[in-house]
Amino acid sequence: MIPRAATPTLERLAKGFPVIVISGPRQSGKTTLAKSVFSHKTYVSLENPDERAFALEDPKRFLQRFSDGAVLDEVQRCPELLSWLQGLVDERGIMGDFVLTGSAQFDLMAGVTQSLAGRAARVELLPLSASELAAAHQLPEDLNTALFQGGYPALYDRKLTPQDWFANYIATYLERDVRQLITVRDLSQFQTFVKMCAARSGQLLNLTSLGADCGVSSVTAKHWLSVLEASYIVTLLQPHHRNFGKRLVKAPKLYFCDVGLAAWLLGIRDVSTLDTHSARGALFETYVVSELTKQRLNAGQPRDLYFWRDSAGYEVDVLIESAQGLQAIEIKSGSTFASDWPDGLKKWQKFAGDESLQPTLVYGGTQSYAREGVQVWGWQDVGKAMV
Repeated sequence: MIPRAATPTLERLAKGFPVIVISGPRQSGKTTLAKSVFSHKTYVSLENPDERAFALEDPKRFLQRFSDGAVLDEVQRCPELLSWLQGLVDERGIMGDFVLTGSAQFDLMAGVTQSLAGRAARVELLPLSASELAAAHQLPEDLNTALFQGGYPALYDRKLTPQDWFANYIATYLERDVRQLITVRDLSQFQTFVKMCAARSGQLLNLTSLGADCGVSSVTAKHWLSVLEASYIVTLLQPHHRNFGKRLVKAPKLYFCDVGLAAWLLGIRDVSTLDTHSARGALFETYVVSELTKQRLNAGQPRDLYFWRDSAGYEVDVLIESAQGLQAIEIKSGSTFASDWPDGLKKWQKFAGDESLQPTLVYGGTQSYAREGVQVWGWQDVGKAMV
C-alpha cells in the first residue's frame, strides 16, 4: 500500500468525532486506507448481500455486534442504518467509534447530514496525488506518462495498462453507480455524455451546448452532470464571488477528478499521442486542479478553489482563499518559461491589491524557482504550489 496523505487527518479527527466518514470515487483506496488506519476494528462490507440484509432487517442487532466499533464499507447501500447509528454513538460516547465509507457522496452525505450532524467528520479521498506517488518513488518520470496514467491506485499496485483498467472501470461504473443513482434507458447515450464532458474538461460549462451534443435537454444534462459529481468523476470550479473589476462570466468550469480517466475517454491510447494532442493543455490544467484539490481534501480542508476572469479577458486559472489572503495560480503546459506567462497574474495583483499573496505559476517543466515576483513550480512539485 502506498502511504496516504490523509492518514494524519483521519487520526486527528478520530480523536474528536464518534463517526468518521471516508467518501470518494470507486477504487480510490478508501477501503484500504480505512483498514490500515483502523486495523483494530472489525471490517464489514455492505456490498455483501447477507450483511446488507441483516442491517436492513434488524439494524439494532446488526450494530450491537460491534462493541469496539467497526469499519462499515459502502454504507450508502443501507442508509437506514445511520439513524440507528446516531443513538448508539450518543449512548457510548466513544470517539472514533465507527468508520463509514461510501462512493456516492450525495446519497451518503444526505443521510449523514440528517442523522449524524455534529457527530461525524468527513474526509474525501481522491486517487493518489503526485506527492504521495513521489514519496513512494512511483511518480512517473515524464509529464505525458503522468497525464496518461492518472492516479488510481490499481495502476500502481498491479500489472495493468491504463487502457485495460479504464475500459473496465467505465463499464462497471455505468452498470453499477449510474443504474443505482438514476434511470437511464440508453447507457450508450450516457457514456457519450461522459465523453463529451471529458472533451470539455478545463472549459466553462455550457449545459445547453453539452446537452445538444449528446441529444438531450439542458435539464437532463444538468441532472446527469450531478450524477458525475456525486460519484466523483467530475468537479466544478466556481468563479470567484467578489468583483475585482467586472467579472466576465458566472458559469463554472468543468474538470475531471482524474486526468488519466479524462485522457482515456478522449481516445488517447498511448503516451506518445499526448505530444501533439490538441487537448494536452486542458489535460495538464485538469491534472493541476486535481492535485490542488487533493492537497486540500487530504488535509481535511474545504476545497475553496475558484477561478477569475475580467471583462477584458484576463484570467487566473485558480484562486485559493486562505486566512492570509488570496493566492492566484496560473497553469501553463509548456516546458519552457515564456515572458508573457505572468501577465494575467500581474493584472490580477493590481485588482486584488493587499489581498493578493505572492502569485504562483505551475508549468510543464521540471525546474522550480522565483521569477518576476512569481513563484514558479514544475509539474512534479505541484503539491508545493499552495500556501
